[in-house]
Amino acid sequence: METLTLYGLSEASMEALGHALGQRLFPGAFLAFFGDLGAGKTTLTRALAASLGIDGIASPTFTIVREHEGTLPLFHFDAYRLSDEDELFAIGFDDYFTRGGVIAMEWCENVPGALPNERLELHLKGSGAEHRTLRLEAKGAAYETILDALEGFSK
Repeated sequence: METLTLYGLSEASMEALGHALGQRLFPGAFLAFFGDLGAGKTTLTRALAASLGIDGIASPTFTIVREHEGTLPLFHFDAYRLSDEDELFAIGFDDYFTRGGVIAMEWCENVPGALPNERLELHLKGSGAEHRTLRLEAKGAAYETILDALEGFSK
């Protein structure tokens, strides 16, 4: 497992990082977001979606998943209202892994048993107008390659 921690991220730098990340995604990529309300999960997702040619990203809190078409499909999940993995699997979560898109899931702390072994974890701290801290953890070689490419990211 490889880790990269970025400190003092402004909203603009979070967006730039989201674009840089989105350009490195691949079919089947899984992004697991962790962090409190207002930490920037949807901001990052919106920016990486833009790099895939997708506009109109909003938090899917009330629908669990929103599907978007772009250069790669994006399946944006929000597990905030789920009490466990069973609720996620009941809506056909397994099927999304075979559709060749990117899965970006917010509130992964609520469904840890649903996360694939290989993934990129994004742990966000901070909220409101304050700058954010982001710790990225690569679980698997493909995600380590992404972190290596982001190593020189400057705010």
